[in-house]
Amino acid sequence: MAEIRENINKSGKILKVKKIKKNKKITWKMIKSQKELMFMSVPFLVYIAVFAYAPIWGWLMAFQNYKPGVDFFHQTWVGLAQFKSLFSYMGFIQVLRNTVAMSLINLVLGMACPIILALLLNEIKSTFFKRTVQTISYLPHFLSWIIATGIIADVLSTDPAVGIINNLLMQLHFISKPILFLGIPKMFWGIVGVSTVWKEVGWGTIIYLSAISSIDPALYEAAEIDGAGRFQKMRHITLTGIKATIIILLIMNIGHILDAGFEIQYFLGNGLVSDYSKTIDIFVLDYGINQFNYSLATAAGIFKSAVSITMLLLANFISGKVSDEKLI
Repeated sequence: MAEIRENINKSGKILKVKKIKKNKKITWKMIKSQKELMFMSVPFLVYIAVFAYAPIWGWLMAFQNYKPGVDFFHQTWVGLAQFKSLFSYMGFIQVLRNTVAMSLINLVLGMACPIILALLLNEIKSTFFKRTVQTISYLPHFLSWIIATGIIADVLSTDPAVGIINNLLMQLHFISKPILFLGIPKMFWGIVGVSTVWKEVGWGTIIYLSAISSIDPALYEAAEIDGAGRFQKMRHITLTGIKATIIILLIMNIGHILDAGFEIQYFLGNGLVSDYSKTIDIFVLDYGINQFNYSLATAAGIFKSAVSITMLLLANFISGKVSDEKLI
């Protein structure tokens, strides 16, 4: 709570406004009054402690030449040798390039498409049509990537029986023969970006529609009286009203800049597009886990975490300087 004291002279003019903050002390009475909420939070705290914090001790493997079957504390300590090996691997820079490129594509499309869809759905007056579009758009979210990549591979196939895209392009006379989409390296990043949007756009739209629903309808009525058009209201009222949500989600997504994915690249990738499909997670699987080089795999995981935390803090700092919205 904060009290405001004003110094007023004889003429009634306010000379100084002073805010006095009173920190509300946490007492046993307050804790007791909120004990139900605290008990409800215990399972989540235990879950985070067991599955998020307890495994961190395994990061010590990154500083060892870890050998399975040998006692953990009798392993050979090698310092930063595993990190040097990680960056000296031929092809790691290429893998890092693929990861960052696909992450940026997913970030841009994953932020823009749900916002645009939410704005369009908000303008639709028919409740039935709006709910139908919402249902159709977010249903792919509940499909596993194994099923989703199977659908994508069939849709992009050169087989006339299932290759819908090739059939459509040939019917429209854009191409004369089927294109092997999954065999063209430079098209792989775009396929991953569009596939991710198809699967997740509906789920992301729900968040923005929830934020839009909290905007005061009186603002739209006032803007309409002032002569604002539909697009002007979308720009100056709707987008402004959900700006905080957009910034917070953007900061959180920037923190996952090296999480380009694993399943979609692993299942859709092949020898023809391997130079563009391999991400850090696939690199860890191929050169770390499959070859029992767990120390190298752990070093790669630490590198990803360090970059993610750095990008999260940097994005949060910049957001705090540019606007008033911050995550922490």
